[in-house]
Amino acid sequence: MTISCAVVGYGPAFNMGKAHASWMQKTRGLDLTAICDIDESRTRAAEEDFPGVQTFNDLDEMLEEEFDLAAIVTPHNVHCPLALKCLEAGRHVIVEKPMCVTVEEATSMIEAARKSKVMLSVFHNRRWDGDFMALKEVVDKGLIGKVHQVEAFAGGYGHPGKWWRSDKKISGGAMYDWGAHFLDWILNLVPEKMVGIAGFSHKLVWKDVTNEDDVRAIIKFKSGAVADFQQSSIAMAGKPRWRVLGTKGAIVDGDKSFSVTTFVRGIRAQMKIGYKESNWDGFYSNISGHLNRGRELVVKPEEARRVIAVMETAERSWKSGQIEEVPYE
Repeated sequence: MTISCAVVGYGPAFNMGKAHASWMQKTRGLDLTAICDIDESRTRAAEEDFPGVQTFNDLDEMLEEEFDLAAIVTPHNVHCPLALKCLEAGRHVIVEKPMCVTVEEATSMIEAARKSKVMLSVFHNRRWDGDFMALKEVVDKGLIGKVHQVEAFAGGYGHPGKWWRSDKKISGGAMYDWGAHFLDWILNLVPEKMVGIAGFSHKLVWKDVTNEDDVRAIIKFKSGAVADFQQSSIAMAGKPRWRVLGTKGAIVDGDKSFSVTTFVRGIRAQMKIGYKESNWDGFYSNISGHLNRGRELVVKPEEARRVIAVMETAERSWKSGQIEEVPYE
């Protein structure tokens, strides 16, 4: 069986529309058949990149054609309405990260997929990053015991891009960029119920964009484990991307490797664990395996909703000044 696929959104930003189309085209069991963008110059570009593909400048018009799966590759604030159109038309849907902007939107998408009995997934392809796969393997094998603290950092000191990704009304805020990846990683390292989130935010330097300069979410889990994520564009001094503490050891990110401290037969020991090779093809390979052969879907929409819940709750916390409870913990 071959799943016919379409891409909705072919903007030039990072060429992600083209990237999704390429993954579809080269993945066994998938077939790229259509690309849609409201900008005619972008559909002309798509026709040059993928000769023979059908192009459209209106989603409703494309939905009149026969295809099985749509990937939504657009600004964050329109993920939900475009996905709902496709889901309600009975099409499987992949949504670029972040899934959407609010938990309410995420829930409406999940319910629409269930009602239409189609697949919904989110492009958290960075679960297949070599550094994260190495980190998760160390944790899963129990080398540092039970994880009780995770610290993660992204950023530096520099002006955010002057485009929609820096526009809070469109992007959702600073945390909705790299934060979507980091929070998905964190929630896979500590797959537990969340009981509360403390959020912090600064807007001090880059006044010509509407996203925050610095955002932080501290998550408390039912077991007592704590995860602390910070993303900043005003961090003149950075820190390691990862610092993970467990009951029997610790992991600290380094230069293309992790420094792992643990006990070996009662003796304190330190080792270097190299990054694995990244495999971004893994996401679409899993989609094909799920739709064609019934394999378990790796990135489930309920998991992606948890990421949105953290970001939305963190903002509620920094506005209230209180630790806030988490919906869909």
